Parts: sequence; structure tokens; C-alpha cells
Amino acid sequence: MPPRQFDGSRVRAVRRGRDLSQKQLGELVGVSGPAVARWENGQEFPKGEKLPGIAAALNQPLDVLFPHDGPPDLQLLRCDAGLSKAQAAEIINASRVPLSNAESGRRRLNDAYVPPLAKAYGVTEDELRAAQDRSFGLRGTSSSDNEQASAPRTIEEKINYLLQHGYVGQEPPSDEEIARAVNEHAGVATVTADDIVALRTGATTDASDVVRAGLAHALQVDAALFQDGAEVNPAAREFLEAIRFLGSIHRGQILGLAARGNSTGLSAEMMAKINEVVGELKHKLPDVGGE
Repeated sequence: MPPRQFDGSRVRAVRRGRDLSQKQLGELVGVSGPAVARWENGQEFPKGEKLPGIAAALNQPLDVLFPHDGPPDLQLLRCDAGLSKAQAAEIINASRVPLSNAESGRRRLNDAYVPPLAKAYGVTEDELRAAQDRSFGLRGTSSSDNEQASAPRTIEEKINYLLQHGYVGQEPPSDEEIARAVNEHAGVATVTADDIVALRTGATTDASDVVRAGLAHALQVDAALFQDGAEVNPAAREFLEAIRFLGSIHRGQILGLAARGNSTGLSAEMMAKINEVVGELKHKLPDVGGE
């Protein structure tokens, strides 16, 4: 099924109104006449990237002939640009795997892929990132909308929020890596990668205390964040990044942060900022699990 609504009988009516045969429409969009017949009879659906060409051939606005609900995700952006996954993959000089993973909400695009894809899709980089958020089930229509939206409360929203904001400049963990970290923390095989996908997409809405603690460990945040009723305060992004940082300190990972910065360790200015953040959070942390 294409990412837009497709009504074969409507295509037939518009085609006839334009005095085009099935063969002629097929030639205009690069398929056979019998393929058009199957579309119109409801036996098959065209690929999503064919819809812009069909609308253009029938001299119809894309949104009118093939409407869709809500703002676009990554798949819709690609299809509206008239590109197959293979063609989009050529643009970023990669296989189709990164695109498939991002469009299905399994793993985010490498930052290096964002500019060329945004250009190919005819959108800004911010618009492409917002579409990627929607592919991962995040609410909102833009970066600013996401910041103004309700604080994440469900397990699904918290996982996606952390994956979006907690790994700036680095690859977020994959579902397999999260599952492995949860199981290592639990000391027993508790979840699979498919289980993580189900939690991240909302197919599963609850988890045991062991899994919740493992998720906090895997995503490097305070365990209280994954308890029922816990939500992020109005300064959501700053707070999450701060408690993730404090969790890293608690687990002795501060040296890893220093190594990512430079070979000489943390500067005096950075240490002063750390002390400032720690001081502020001493007053905020008791409220993590509050309403």
C-alpha cells in the first residue's frame, strides 16, 4: 500500500476525463497498460514513488488525487520526490539498509545522510529530521513543536525522546544493542530486539520492573524516569541530558566523555559547568517521579 490514499476507480475516472487510454497513462509513468488496469481494478497498488508521476500525467494536484493524513514521515518525503529506495540510496552512496531502517523506525539516519537527502527530497534539513521523528513514532510536526509538546510519559515516548535527544553527534543504540544491554543488566535473557521494537512503537505498552530498570541502564538515565507516572519537567531536554550525564558519572563513565572531547580531558570551564548542573539537579532529582 502506498503512503498516500489510492483509489483506483478515481484514477480511472480522471484518466477517462483526460481522454487517456490505460496504455497512454502507463507510458507516461513508465509502466505497462495492464499494470494501470490492475491499479484501477484494485488488484494492485502502485509504488509510492509512482504517485507524483501519475498525478502529473493526469494534471491533478498530488494532495488532491492522493491525499494523506497528517505531516509527512520519511517514506512519504521520499515517495513524493519520486524516488525509489534504490535511487535514494545512490544519492547517499549507501545500500538501502539505512533508508529502510530509518523509514521503519528501527535506526536513525547517519547525520551525513541528512543534507543530501533533504536536497533530493526538496525539503530543509529540519523538515527531514522532523519527518524522521514521525517515522519513529514521535509526536509533533517540527523541532519546535516537539519541544512545546507534552512531556513524554509513556514508555514508547520516553524511549524515542531519549534516542532523539540523548545521542547528539553519535549513533544512538540499535534495538539489538538496547536488548543486549537490558539483558546484561538483568543477568538473564529478558527481552529480544523485537520486544524493544514493540515498546518503542507502542505495540507493547507495559514492561516489568526488570525491563524498565534495564532500559534506564541501556539509555543511561536515572531508573526513576521509567517508573509509572514519572514525567519530564518543562525543561525537558535540558533535564534529560543532565540526568543522563549524572547517570554516566555514577557508573564511572566520565572518562569516556572526556575522551570524546579531547586528549587533555575536561577543561576548567567544562568542570565549572558540570558543577553548576549538579547543583541545580540536587533540587530537581527528587521530583523526577512526581506528577
